Amino acid sequence: MELIVADHPLVAHKVRLLRDVDTDSPTFRALVEELVTLLAYEATREVRVDTVEVTTPVTTTRGIQLSHPVPLVVPILRAGLGMLEGMMKLMPTAEVGFVGMVRDEETLEPFTYAERLPKDLSGRQCYVLDPMLATGGSLGGTVQFLVDRGADHITCICLLAAPEGIDNMRRLVDPVGVPCTLVVAAVDERLNEHGYIVPGLGDAGDRLYGLAD
Repeated sequence: MELIVADHPLVAHKVRLLRDVDTDSPTFRALVEELVTLLAYEATREVRVDTVEVTTPVTTTRGIQLSHPVPLVVPILRAGLGMLEGMMKLMPTAEVGFVGMVRDEETLEPFTYAERLPKDLSGRQCYVLDPMLATGGSLGGTVQFLVDRGADHITCICLLAAPEGIDNMRRLVDPVGVPCTLVVAAVDERLNEHGYIVPGLGDAGDRLYGLAD
């Protein structure tokens, strides 16, 4: 698994705003959308393209277009939905699938409660959206879903990652033999005893949509 940490002052600036406990939900959602578009620019460097002929007002020339089948974008519910619009702004012709996973707060293990993906992903590039890479269970489980259905190139985009989650993702992903890239805005210090990223930004889903306890 290749790890790419975005090194750009605008990325760092937006991460700082996301961390701030005083950033309200509407602002948080807007920042996530902006940040994901910046990350997606880096994450799509290896997107597959075909060379085609194009007619300009002056002459004909050669250009590129996204290959078929088009990429599949997979937000992990629910927090990954907050990242979808930022990704689709950059790649509006992509298709979208969904995986719903939730973490057991005692065992920290993920379990799937919803899934809407094509049955055959042979030859497809997939982009998985998950704001927080904590233990890596949900993200690793989703990658396995995609590999089992034939996906042959997977890129995961996260806002923040813990070192423990990165290590666990390597352990889960490396044996499957499918190229996988992890693109993150920042790598934080550690996980705490409850499995939350430190310093982190809190629960991304709650900060996007509310419903905190």
